[in-house]
Amino acid sequence: MAVAALAAIGIAGYLYVIEPIRQRHAQEAELIPVREARLERRRMLIGQREALTAELADADKRVAAQSLRLLQGPTPPLAASELQKLVKDLAASVGVEVRSERVLSTVDRSGLVEVPIEITVAGGIRECVNLLSRIDQTPKLLTLQDFKMRVVSLGQPRDLLTTMTVAGYLLGTPATPARPGEQGKAGGSRG
Repeated sequence: MAVAALAAIGIAGYLYVIEPIRQRHAQEAELIPVREARLERRRMLIGQREALTAELADADKRVAAQSLRLLQGPTPPLAASELQKLVKDLAASVGVEVRSERVLSTVDRSGLVEVPIEITVAGGIRECVNLLSRIDQTPKLLTLQDFKMRVVSLGQPRDLLTTMTVAGYLLGTPATPARPGEQGKAGGSRG
């Protein structure tokens, strides 16, 4: 009977103590290559730190240089005013008459705010082409979104009326989400 009890204790000890320890060691042995590979990748990343820091500094310089091409107004209305002044100055320099201008609604372009204006100018074909060329050569980042050219009167086919939509870009501000319950406070009470 003592031999049977001793055998039962030995088997239970093997099944509940030794076998789980052996399985855990086998599992850890399988994880060792994975952990070594992860450690090696982290060592390589740490070794590239100086190169990555230099690349980041270079990218920051390029972003700063390109941001000078954006409109500088801190808000879209001020940026639209800057864009209107720029386009009107270009129009005056090529000898076309600005007939009308209006600011269109802004569009969020993933971090950039597109500030479009619509401007109508009167002049000859050569002056309109020169205006388009000057808009293209300006140091600011401008896009021509819409362009319509028509004759002012059939009796004078050389006088053209040109309507164009020119857009400049402004660095957008990240929108901060309103906290719950704050939306109703800003609007006040409505009766």
